[in-house]
Amino acid sequence: MDVLLVGGASSLMNAMIDKLNKEGHRIYVLTEHRFRSPQNRKVFEYYYFPYDSDCLKEVFESINPQLILCMGAFDINYDWTDTRKESVRYSLGITNILTAFAAREKGRLVYLSSDEVYGDSYTVNITEDTPASARGFRAMVLAQMEQQCKNYSRQMDIDAVVLRLDHLYAVPRKARDCTHIGAKMCIEGLKSGKISASDRYQLSMLHLQDAVDFIYQVCACESHQKPLYNLSSSKMISQMEIAQILRDTLGGDTEIEDNSVGSVHRVVLSNEAFASEFHQSIRHEPQETFAQMATYMKKHRNAFLTADGVSDNFLNRFLGKSASLFWALLPFAENLICFIPFFMLNNRATDSKYFAKLDFYLLYVLLFAIVHGQQQATFSALLSILGYVFRQMYNRSGFEVLMDYNTYVWIAQLFIIGLIVGYMKDRLNVMQEENRQEMHYMEGRLDDISDINTSNAKMKNLLADQIINEEDSLGKVYEVTSRLNNYEPEEVLFYAADIVAKLMGSKDVAIYTIANRSYARLYSSTSTQARVMGKSIQYTEMDDLSEALKERRVYINKKLDERYPMMAYAIYSEDEMQLILMVWGLPWERMTLAQADTLSVISDLIQNAVLRANRYLEALEDRRYISGTPIMEEESFTKLVRAYLAAQTQGLTECALVAIDTGEFAIEEAAVKVRGVFRQTDYLGEMNGKLYLLLSNATEQDAGFVLERIRKLEMDAHVQKGIDL
Repeated sequence: MDVLLVGGASSLMNAMIDKLNKEGHRIYVLTEHRFRSPQNRKVFEYYYFPYDSDCLKEVFESINPQLILCMGAFDINYDWTDTRKESVRYSLGITNILTAFAAREKGRLVYLSSDEVYGDSYTVNITEDTPASARGFRAMVLAQMEQQCKNYSRQMDIDAVVLRLDHLYAVPRKARDCTHIGAKMCIEGLKSGKISASDRYQLSMLHLQDAVDFIYQVCACESHQKPLYNLSSSKMISQMEIAQILRDTLGGDTEIEDNSVGSVHRVVLSNEAFASEFHQSIRHEPQETFAQMATYMKKHRNAFLTADGVSDNFLNRFLGKSASLFWALLPFAENLICFIPFFMLNNRATDSKYFAKLDFYLLYVLLFAIVHGQQQATFSALLSILGYVFRQMYNRSGFEVLMDYNTYVWIAQLFIIGLIVGYMKDRLNVMQEENRQEMHYMEGRLDDISDINTSNAKMKNLLADQIINEEDSLGKVYEVTSRLNNYEPEEVLFYAADIVAKLMGSKDVAIYTIANRSYARLYSSTSTQARVMGKSIQYTEMDDLSEALKERRVYINKKLDERYPMMAYAIYSEDEMQLILMVWGLPWERMTLAQADTLSVISDLIQNAVLRANRYLEALEDRRYISGTPIMEEESFTKLVRAYLAAQTQGLTECALVAIDTGEFAIEEAAVKVRGVFRQTDYLGEMNGKLYLLLSNATEQDAGFVLERIRKLEMDAHVQKGIDL
């Protein structure tokens, strides 16, 4: 299905992208910032729009997603430094998303909230019915958006569900990922050698991968019973227990500073409602994960000591502040350096009859007013005044200079012209910046329009390709599988393997027939790789494979276990397993739900031809065998041998035809004597007045054992080659 993720590129977002991609879904991402959110190659298309944008409805219509997953409380596009301002922006964005989704009237919206909505302490686990006790603007707006989602779901009849995650944690890979309590305590231990903790602060935590699995269950289910679920481990752990795990792992001189004062603060979400409906349980324990986290952060301690990943020492702090100070003082240094040549020029021009009237100080002030604006114009004017007074004191006293009204007229002229030109320069800079921002905004809008157009063109081309290339269409699948009806009953299973191989795009397909309730025997295969499990398997001992077959669902080898096929599916007849189809040669990217559905459809279509052939052979059981003997009559046996030899020629099976010289024994008597020599899957028959044994899935080397046993019965036997049928 098409899935739209709304949020920034956080650890949770990336983990959800990986999960959805593995399950074969097409992923779109809506985020606010083009440059702060690095692109993931597993995402089909990115959209960069503010969440409160008017064009959100058009974006939803363009994508037409079956699922919208809003990161909500875990969206890193929101900076909660100014909680009052960000609370307003957050509520506007989520409300606009809900409104745009409600206008579509189809699909499902999943909103992620957090345990922050509970600020009080609770003696029992918190259920979904427990009212929120938010403290602070962030917690309050999260609780309001939870209620907003439930109101939209109830009043506008849309499928919106809220998932409340309990103290999410994972092993951080970067400093920006250190947001949960365990990571913060570990950083504290790395910096100071002390970890502050309290045994009165008790909580439950949810690992990132468990959260992803739980979220996907809600996203992929056909229906759900509640509008709100708590996702939690429901296993309580105290802050002191976390500190002890970190101390034991960090080692050295790390100490725990006991801050256990006041009453117990306990916040543990109950996941009973989710677990009872979706039958999911956690796979990661905090103790093991926190030990791994402390080991990793200790090894890469320099990357975690500051938010920017740079070691927080005196030298780095000094260099950082020195760089800022340098760029701030650079224009003033430039001004001082340029003052020197203008001071010298003014002194030389004073005694010149040609340049005496030229005011170099005024030119100097105008230069910096034009280049840098009012601030540097003021500073250059002050330097010019000092230079002017210093030069006048060559011939007059300082008191005379200060009492001369011409001095003040010159100063006023200098400041008026300098400040006016500097003000005009500053205004020009402001106008240029406004124009630049407007151009950037318009370019962004143009890029957005181009992105939408590119996405629409890509979708159009994709759909056109799907229409033109009908290899995966149901009509094409039915056309290919219906060819089995043209084969003889004895040939159906051989060519069924070949058809599955062509439709699944794999060269390695095997079909096993059920021998009893525990074992299955290889009937046909398309390659040596497909026969790697052997000619007889005990499928009931194959854990996940056996469980999937019993539940009548497609087995997908997600662990890439080399012992098992990439996909497998069982064909049933009246609640009895008849066949197992195994597909080996599939690349990882094609092991998707769509491919699993294709195998299921192919198997169901093949089932009709297989069951028809089996019922036909069962109905003719009496006619196929000589009465009272295990010997197939000549016509039936000849058809069977012809079918096996033709399939062997095409590489779909292996077989050996053994000719038996009965000697002094009659054919019926010889058949009784050799009955214990061959397997249930082998066939004994008569052709041209002679007795033959057809060994299925056996080579000439395998036939050697059978020949020895027959010879011990005082009869001769050999492998028949080149028989004319």
